[in-house]
Amino acid sequence: MYKSSPGEVDRVRRARGVLVAVLAGAALLSPASCRQQAAPAPSPARTGFEFQRQQMVRQQIRARGVKDRRVLEAMAKVPREEFIPADQRPHAYEDGPLPIGEGQTISQPYIVALMTELLEVKKAGKVLEIGTGSGYQAAVLAELTPHVYTIEIIPTLAQRAEKTLKRLGYSTVKVRTGDGYLGWPEQAPFDGIIVTCAPEKVPEPLKEQLAEGGRMVIPVGPQWTSQTLYVLRKRGSKLEQTAVIPVRFVPMVREGG
Repeated sequence: MYKSSPGEVDRVRRARGVLVAVLAGAALLSPASCRQQAAPAPSPARTGFEFQRQQMVRQQIRARGVKDRRVLEAMAKVPREEFIPADQRPHAYEDGPLPIGEGQTISQPYIVALMTELLEVKKAGKVLEIGTGSGYQAAVLAELTPHVYTIEIIPTLAQRAEKTLKRLGYSTVKVRTGDGYLGWPEQAPFDGIIVTCAPEKVPEPLKEQLAEGGRMVIPVGPQWTSQTLYVLRKRGSKLEQTAVIPVRFVPMVREGG
């Protein structure tokens, strides 16, 4: 039987330390880099949801052109599986939206990352989200700034999202149940406004509540048909509008139907 010497044991331990360091930095490798070398087998700490999350960032988000380091780090940290129903958790990191109840969905991870990058959130920025849904987008925003306000018109979703956010440590996020079309005037102006449901036109109250130089990321278009994701930037009394990509979001719901 082969018996290792003390020096050899030390060398093996050091080699294992290098392997762990490589695995810990896996999320920083580009897809091209991954193709050029054999991927090491994941350690137990990198399996399950955490490993899937890192894969999601590499394959679904970075590979499609999202480059903002802070956004990538936020997407790699926030546990998407905690924001969806238990029966949907096996699908938490698949490339698509998932149902969360009440006829609503949690957006595709790439769309969450893209909209967040387009918003250009500053560390001290004040952000308003319209359409809390599961609370996932609010958690991603909370990784970028402590000043996040979010509105959900469906009470059960608002209550569930608030509980989930607090349980996961996102206690600075302010959640309100109400009509997102009207915004949150008492807290205005906002440096960024992100809308995760689609109105047929940009709500006037949201235009008014956007700070000078602020940005709004919003899908606009008819219900369940062709919609376009826009970035609006406020300069003086005017809004500069840029179309980004075609999308399909759940329609914006108003109080009273």
